Amino acid sequence: MAALFSEKLDSAAYIISADQEHIRDFPIMSNPTSNTATSDDAFTQEVAKLIVHALNLDVDPTTISPDDSLYGSGLGLDSIDILEVALVVSKNYGIQLRADHEDNEKIFSSLRSLSDYIAANKTQ
Repeated sequence: MAALFSEKLDSAAYIISADQEHIRDFPIMSNPTSNTATSDDAFTQEVAKLIVHALNLDVDPTTISPDDSLYGSGLGLDSIDILEVALVVSKNYGIQLRADHEDNEKIFSSLRSLSDYIAANKTQ
């Protein structure tokens, strides 16, 4: 599955990178100066709101379970959605999520894992 995820993310990166200047600016929804090792419930909900807003999902962010899968089953995001989330996370939190990162499958496995990764690595 990791190879399939990476392959789809690589092809999506090529498609999106040519049009990156059209990625919208999304507001940071909390104080970005705190840098914690794991996310709290409020930060996890912030990330859920960011995902819903970035992808224009018709989902109430508060209904997204922190432990449900983001990719495939669960929230049902595809590789293009994951790439757009990665771009928005990069823009809002200063984290560079690369398509060839060996931990992508783990990072994007759930809302909680993505939130924890952002909380531990954000620079903004």
